[in-house]
Amino acid sequence: MADEINNNENEIDLNALKAVRLAKLDELVKAGEDPFRLTKFDVTHHASDITSDPQEGMHVSIAGRLMSKRIMGKASFAHMLDRSGQIQIYVKRDNLGEEKYDFFKKQLDIGDIIGVVGDVFVTHRGEVSVSVTELTLLSKSLSVLPEKWHGLKDNDLRYRRRYLDLICNPEVKDTFVKRGKIITAIRNYLDGESFIEVETPILNTVAGGAAARPFVTHHNTLNLDMFMRIAPELYLKRLIVGGLERVYELGRNFRNEGMDIKHNPEFTMLELYQAYGDYTDMMTRVEDIYTVAAHAAGLGDKITYQGREIDISRPWRRVTMRDIVKEVTGVDFMALTDAQARKKIVELGLELEGDKNNAECMYVAFDKLVEATLIQPTFVTGYPIEVSPLAKRSDDGLTYRFEFFINGWEGGNAYSELNDPIDQAGRFELQRKMAKRGDEEAQAADDDFVEALEYGMPPTGGLGVGIDRLVMLMTDSASIRDVILFPTMKPRSKK
Repeated sequence: MADEINNNENEIDLNALKAVRLAKLDELVKAGEDPFRLTKFDVTHHASDITSDPQEGMHVSIAGRLMSKRIMGKASFAHMLDRSGQIQIYVKRDNLGEEKYDFFKKQLDIGDIIGVVGDVFVTHRGEVSVSVTELTLLSKSLSVLPEKWHGLKDNDLRYRRRYLDLICNPEVKDTFVKRGKIITAIRNYLDGESFIEVETPILNTVAGGAAARPFVTHHNTLNLDMFMRIAPELYLKRLIVGGLERVYELGRNFRNEGMDIKHNPEFTMLELYQAYGDYTDMMTRVEDIYTVAAHAAGLGDKITYQGREIDISRPWRRVTMRDIVKEVTGVDFMALTDAQARKKIVELGLELEGDKNNAECMYVAFDKLVEATLIQPTFVTGYPIEVSPLAKRSDDGLTYRFEFFINGWEGGNAYSELNDPIDQAGRFELQRKMAKRGDEEAQAADDDFVEALEYGMPPTGGLGVGIDRLVMLMTDSASIRDVILFPTMKPRSKK
């Protein structure tokens, strides 16, 4: 009850402050000084340009948000925030003129966006500042920023009002600046390796390329249900058939599944395909991608995530699923009969749906008991065919597939791609049967893709990398919501 009263009081206080600001706006408009009338302001420098290499007497024009005011009679100090950080400004009546100085003192509020022109100097305390000779109000802030000392800490509010989060929490802005640099570095790396960036449909008629539940929408003109893409894989491999040889797409995928610190319904995925390569080549690509990403984020080969050191220097560990499951559980599932393997799963305290074979039992044990133990970067190879319908079959009856794991998370997935159209058609038929038995993770069959394979696809290595999880690691972010500017949120209830 006390919290409710405090919240009501805060709301009343904020409404009162907003009313004051609206009154100031009304005064400005009546005086012909509408703060929203201007269309541009010439900016010559940003805060970091000035503070990183201060040159006393340099004439600058800067713009940003007013974050503090310290009125001191005939002269005052304030701080402005722009995209690069904060800088102090010195506002003196003798330099600005009495009317403009009075305007600064009485009309400007914290949060207002202003432009100033002036000269750089360093105060007696050593703070780089700008002595203002011209000041312009560029936009009026009608709502009050979160309280100075406590800032914006409530995670739910931070994610809903990311604009306030970016203003109040400098580390958040830094995270997204690093994200942009990481993505640029990855693109530059792939472009330098002769990959072509392409765009494939987001609206699909078949939800293929991965085992996931899709979002369904409806195209009115065609009177056709369509799916938000869960993966671009099958379209990208059509381009390999078409002769592009090296392609990648870096964009959004959509999966209608659960949400937690590692999952958001829409997320960013990198997928690339390299003709005449295989899944071992994709291991090299992963190591390269993580290396360039770390360097873009200002990191070396050792990164710290939530207090834990992770060594991403190459080569990463490579191990078969059979060996790592035996190492952790003591069970060699591939040496057992199907019945013996199912019995072992029960003995390990795990649940099993349906009559799984020994390879599928091995995968269940890996998924439930092993994955979380893989803290240092590890490539796990040799996945069962039943969970790898798009990967080439290996001689041991498994597949040429790996997933890589860091911090106990899956970071991505790669295959020596299945290019046999007859085998692919059979795999899709198996997936259809699994779906009829109620397996919600069975992949949708794409007969048009099989037809594309019939024209001939060269041996190809393919790779998918989760960009959001990569950025989480590189920015030491605890949740995927901390690296997605506008994560999916349940609408707030209206009273």
